[in-house]
Amino acid sequence: MAGGITETGEPYSPLVGLVYMFNLIVGTGALTMPKAFAAAGWVVSVSLITFLAFMSFMTTTFVIEAMAAANAQLRWKRREQEEVNDSDSNSDYSDDDDVIRGRYEPVETRPILSVQRAANIDHFDIVERVEMGQMASMFFNKVGVNMFYICIIVYLYGDLAIYAAAVPVSLTEVACGNHSCSAGRVKYNDTDSCWGSVRRKDAYRVFLAIFTLLLGPFTFFNAQKTKYLQILTSLMRWIAFTMMIILALIRIGTGHSEGHPSVAQISGVPNLFGVCVYSFMCQHSLPSLVTPISNKQRMSALVMADYILILCFYSLLSLTAIFCFDSSLLRDMYTLNFTDNCDVLSIPVLRYFLGLFPVFTISTNFPIIAVTLRNNWKTLFHRDGGTYPWVVDRIVFPLITLVPPVIVAFCTHDLEALVGITGAYAGTGIQYIIPAFLVYFSRRHLEPVLGRDAVNKHRSPFHHTFWVWFVILWATFCLMFVTANIVLTDGKS
Repeated sequence: MAGGITETGEPYSPLVGLVYMFNLIVGTGALTMPKAFAAAGWVVSVSLITFLAFMSFMTTTFVIEAMAAANAQLRWKRREQEEVNDSDSNSDYSDDDDVIRGRYEPVETRPILSVQRAANIDHFDIVERVEMGQMASMFFNKVGVNMFYICIIVYLYGDLAIYAAAVPVSLTEVACGNHSCSAGRVKYNDTDSCWGSVRRKDAYRVFLAIFTLLLGPFTFFNAQKTKYLQILTSLMRWIAFTMMIILALIRIGTGHSEGHPSVAQISGVPNLFGVCVYSFMCQHSLPSLVTPISNKQRMSALVMADYILILCFYSLLSLTAIFCFDSSLLRDMYTLNFTDNCDVLSIPVLRYFLGLFPVFTISTNFPIIAVTLRNNWKTLFHRDGGTYPWVVDRIVFPLITLVPPVIVAFCTHDLEALVGITGAYAGTGIQYIIPAFLVYFSRRHLEPVLGRDAVNKHRSPFHHTFWVWFVILWATFCLMFVTANIVLTDGKS
């Protein structure tokens, strides 16, 4: 995420690309959506999540167009450099008449269409993986690049804080004995007993310390998720999600449901927005997902199909939840509603599986996100030709990566609020603002070089400038709306 051009990787078919994108977008963040749906009302929730899916799809096509533009610029600059090198090698046998007569043109302003036609090369082929950080460096000025990295860093900090809180919360629920089949209608407080004189809050912090000690050291090294670990976590995720949907449908179908959700409740909309915008996040990983796809002719249709499937899945998961369970008893982590109620799930092994499901999946992602955040910090402060002292590189950067999210998780384990705030602010930047500016400045940057007649074959269906400013306007409204809600809520409390 912090870097630039990397190898494409092993190619795969469009169908495999669709599956990878689906798995990337649908993560454990979906487990916080049912409670947010219940708070905002089911009609408002379905309407808002549909609109957010549309907006996210639009900005995804913006990023793909910017990727194609970045490939075009890199390919042309490389060709120009080859021509310069050839000219230099023949400089002893030619004079400088062209330069003297003023016919020399800088690389950035030479039209490439004639060269493109002669070489029969489509400069917009996405064959090199150009990460968003490199695209920002190509199309933004220094201030824009720094703002990009700050937004990415805030987003990753939010991710780590959510992960650092979710694992201890799940472990606390399992360890404190909420599997007695009599706890389904009980809402526990942090001051309730867990083991004798040990309160639930104390148990949570013990598990947070253990989690930090076990996974924190990975921040000081490079960590890579293996292919088989990814397959295992994806399999566990889909078993858990499918199980929860089927169990809720069975309970609704047999007439034992307890949910009577409201149609609309405006007070729950700001947090619903934060949770839902976070659940459609994939823009920052698109270069890694799209570049290896072997056939990119119908990328927009492929992405649209993915977003429709994900929208249907989120709606199914959340609607079955709010109609199955009493809204006041829905938990921040939806899996916990199945672990303490034997009327819903009477098999102890499956209850423990759902209770520990977030622990397994999140624990495998935490080191990867931490290393990514550490590398973004290094890139933000990097100066060309400079190196960091060993203490700064190996100690300071890992510590500033690990300590803040652990402190946040120590102070609060309100997952719904953590997801809502992170998604509303950093999520808005990554999903809306950055893609809109990337596609806008990539078009302006390449037009003098390519000319107006050049057509980017990966151009967004929303190619009119109106859509770019519509996204910016929507993002600004969202930020103002969420900020006003936070201020007003704090004023009442």
